[in-house]
Amino acid sequence: MDVRRTWQPPRPAGRGRADHTAIVGCDLIVDGAAVESPGPAADLAGLHERARAQDGAFVWLGLHEPTAAALARVAEVFGLHPLAIEDILHREQRVKIERYEDVAFLVVRAAQYVEHERLTSTSEIVSTGFVRIFVGPDFVITVRQGTVMELGSLRADLSSDPEALVNGPWAVVHAILDRLVDGYVDIAAAMQTDLDGIEAAVFAAEAPVTVEQIYQLKRQLMKFKAAVLPLHRPLAALAGKQFADLPKEIRRYFRDAADHHAAAVEQVVAFDDVLNTLLQARLTQLTVEQNDDLRKIASWAAIAALPTAIAGIYGMNFTHMPELEWRYGYPAIMLFMLVSAAVLYWTLRRAGWL
Repeated sequence: MDVRRTWQPPRPAGRGRADHTAIVGCDLIVDGAAVESPGPAADLAGLHERARAQDGAFVWLGLHEPTAAALARVAEVFGLHPLAIEDILHREQRVKIERYEDVAFLVVRAAQYVEHERLTSTSEIVSTGFVRIFVGPDFVITVRQGTVMELGSLRADLSSDPEALVNGPWAVVHAILDRLVDGYVDIAAAMQTDLDGIEAAVFAAEAPVTVEQIYQLKRQLMKFKAAVLPLHRPLAALAGKQFADLPKEIRRYFRDAADHHAAAVEQVVAFDDVLNTLLQARLTQLTVEQNDDLRKIASWAAIAALPTAIAGIYGMNFTHMPELEWRYGYPAIMLFMLVSAAVLYWTLRRAGWL
């Protein structure tokens, strides 16, 4: 019999009380303005009830690496699907968007450029982390993993501009995705500088870049690419017919974010092509350098072989050999060795082997 195990949320210790250490932001938004911001001490059940009772109100809750127990309490208050909670507990997730009745669950991958003095074979250039978003009719919940893309500054910016939140929870989602895509564009610009430096070094006359450095940049680009490219489907879904129930104004904003994202994708794909070309060029250079080294070794071996052969002949200790009894035989043979080696060196040098 096939017995399938399903995730069961831990039994909450107190209804409506989340793990306070996991809450990094909590606001009750009414008509675009934050009317209450209890922070980590929030009574989530009470806030949610107030948001449901008022038109144009919703709760914006921010969590950072919550425990399973904290997620269970939040799921109980806001009616989140257990499968989505299970996805959060599995740290590595693909970028996606799903709907559970009237609640949407979005997984995105944020990225951050890591400053470095110079590119080495172990340099970390891009750091990534996941942001999970629950969107309901009267709440939006963000769950961050890692230190990438803190949302405190975004919360402050939106709180100072009431018109930005009048469209409800989806306005928060758009603001997060818009900042995420802007971050992609900034990272692409910074990586362009790294790529230009690598390209110049590959074709430099002295101290060219190593294959390990190029490969490390390619690895970091692949990490960045894994964050950028999969976001296309969620943005297309939000701007298309799959979420046709969204307000037209919000869908227009999502289409604008999708356009910016498409530009970032094109740049990342172009980077990948350039790096492949540079890697192939550097490998070709190494092959040419190895061939040059082999030709030099062979040339010097040929120069050394000629006097060695002559010396070997005269070292066979035969009684009757030319010039053995000649007074000038020894200096003549030595002069012949030097002249023949010089002629052979000049010939190989002219041929480009030395």
